[in-house]
Amino acid sequence: MKVDRLVGIIMILLDKERIGAQELADMFEVSPRTIYRDIDAINMAGIPVRGAPGVGGGFEIMQKYKIDKKVFSTAELSAILMGLSSLSNMIRGDELVNALAKVKSFIPADRAKDIEIKANQVYIDLSPWMGSGNIQAYLEIIKTALQENKLLTFEYADRYGNKTARTAEPYQLVLKSSHWYFQGYCHKRNDFRLFRLSRTSNLQMQGESFAPRDYQKPQLDFTDILENMQTKIKIRIHKSVMERALDFCDYENFSPDGDAHYIVRFPFIENDYYYNILFSFGDKCECLEPLHIRSEMKRRIHNVAALYEK
Repeated sequence: MKVDRLVGIIMILLDKERIGAQELADMFEVSPRTIYRDIDAINMAGIPVRGAPGVGGGFEIMQKYKIDKKVFSTAELSAILMGLSSLSNMIRGDELVNALAKVKSFIPADRAKDIEIKANQVYIDLSPWMGSGNIQAYLEIIKTALQENKLLTFEYADRYGNKTARTAEPYQLVLKSSHWYFQGYCHKRNDFRLFRLSRTSNLQMQGESFAPRDYQKPQLDFTDILENMQTKIKIRIHKSVMERALDFCDYENFSPDGDAHYIVRFPFIENDYYYNILFSFGDKCECLEPLHIRSEMKRRIHNVAALYEK
């Protein structure tokens, strides 16, 4: 059960006189059954929510009820503040400022110091160390377009650098593996596409609105697919690149080899992306097995060396 969803439902119930289960389910992209479980949890927490049956019915907080500031535990309030603060690093706007202010209003004075300490124990900064300075500006444009159902136009570069002009209906902002994307319906491809912001240029929101269509969520979890495609190869790395190697496989795959090296069972797919990962370790990595991948590494190294012999 997500605490942020429960807080969201409480805020909506405080703001609206009455709202239906299906409408709440659509807002939070869950089933009505989940909403009913959330309402039960809210009632158990001490906030009296009643359901009104029939046409025009729905859920509402009993009139004249004031929320007890102790309804959230220290850990829950700390987690909410931490999550909202991490988003505020990248996405600006009155909504986040107001949300932070509302959550802080739940904090009793005698618990404020303890909650502040716990909220600061984990700091999440989603902004990049370096890179495109347009990302934050683009996030604001996309967020506004999402709220107002406005079309976006931009130029998009594929992985080979070829640019095409695009027009898209935005449906969702996505942060995946430290990269920002937006999911939209591309008019050029006549289909939903996931656009990476770092490949996007000249992003502009148009005055033209669009009627939202049935939304197809992007597939973001490829764990099962990759596990079926990957094989384990044997590489030998220097300890100086161990930290980077751990980005791609677990420590259980590492075996010490002397004082300064490790033998690693490394997940691998025979394509340019994975060969480039091995090359990114430079002379601190040697492919040992299988022989045909070792030979292909050698061939590619010769091709690179040939560039510098001209």
